[in-house]
This record gives sequence, C-alpha cells and structure tokens, in this order.
Amino acid sequence: MTERASTVLVLDDDVSIRNTLRVLLRSVGLNAEFFDSPFEFMQEVPRLDAPSCLVLDVRLPGKSGLDLQRELTEKGIPLPIIFLTAHGDIPMAVRAMKAGAVEFLTKPFRDQDLLDAIQVALERDRDRRERQAKVAILLGRLQSLTPREREVLPLVVSGMLNKQVAAEIGTTEATIKVHRSQLMKKMGAKSVPELVRMADKMGIDGVGIKGSNW
Repeated sequence: MTERASTVLVLDDDVSIRNTLRVLLRSVGLNAEFFDSPFEFMQEVPRLDAPSCLVLDVRLPGKSGLDLQRELTEKGIPLPIIFLTAHGDIPMAVRAMKAGAVEFLTKPFRDQDLLDAIQVALERDRDRRERQAKVAILLGRLQSLTPREREVLPLVVSGMLNKQVAAEIGTTEATIKVHRSQLMKKMGAKSVPELVRMADKMGIDGVGIKGSNW
C-alpha cells in the first residue's frame, strides 16, 4: 500500500502566523491543516491516519500549548510537537523538551529551522507508525498459537533448553520439540535469536507478556 501523504498540523490563534505558515508549507509541497483553538484541533486528532506532526503555539486561549501537550500524552496520542512562542523562557523550553517536544522555536523564527524540525518530527512519527504496524503483525501471529505454544514461547525466549521447558510445564522433551517447531513456524522466526527479538517487540519476557496474563 502507498503511504498517505504526511500532514503538518498547525495550531495557532494568530491568523497572521497561520497565513505565513500556510504559504511556507505550501511552497515546499507539505500538506497542512490549520486550527485556531485546542477544541477544534482535538476533533481532528482521532482521524489522523498518516505520519503527522503538530506545530503548536505555547499561548492559546483557554489552554496553553504545554497543557495540550500533556493532554495528548495522557490520551496516549504520541504526536510529535514543535513549539512556537513569542514569550518563551528557558524553564518553559526545558519542560516542553522533557515532555518529548521535537523543537522549541522563538518567534520570529527562521523558515529553515522550522522546516528542518518538521522533517525530523514527520520522520519520528513515520518510524513510530512502522514499528506499530510490525508489532500488530506479530500480535496477529501470536493469536494463531495454541494455548500450549503460548505457554512454551516465553520459556523458549528466556533461554531454556527443551528438557528444561519440558520439566517446567510437566511434559516430555519430544513434545516440547514439536511445540517449539510449530510456534517458530507460526511466528515466522528462522532462529531463536529472531524469535527473541520478536518477543521483545511484543513485550514478552520469560514469564509472558508484560502487563498481561494472556
């Protein structure tokens, strides 16, 4: 499938800034959507289905950009953010960057500085989406395992030998060899190290999926 075009979201209540950024982003062929309030912006977020980033003013009516950053984090929306401000200070910038912001630019900013930050942010979101897609494929394969194969999987990735796994779950070594072969095949792993890497991506350790009794 062809990836949908990346989108730059701009949230700034200053119409002159929005117009300036509209011209700038259009000049380099970037898709962009513009918002003048956090409420309007939050209506759009659930529909994002392509690599995106947010160019965000720090000072907004009713809710600051930093508050919106925290809200997005709390809602589990890892949207890369580039802050713009005419009234920034070092503590504000540090707070934003510690919370994961890509950049913190002071108005007036250099066009190239903003464009560079946008490219970094879009690449970060693209990488995140690719990782999520790969994990989704692995989780789909995980669902194809039998209950016994799911029991064997974390023991195998923990480094146990077949005879150790057999002793752990109370069966024969020959049976474990069959389960191990089947789960490797279903997971698409050509070696145990590859299976270990898959398990790590899914959050599986030696006792199962972290945070789940699966």
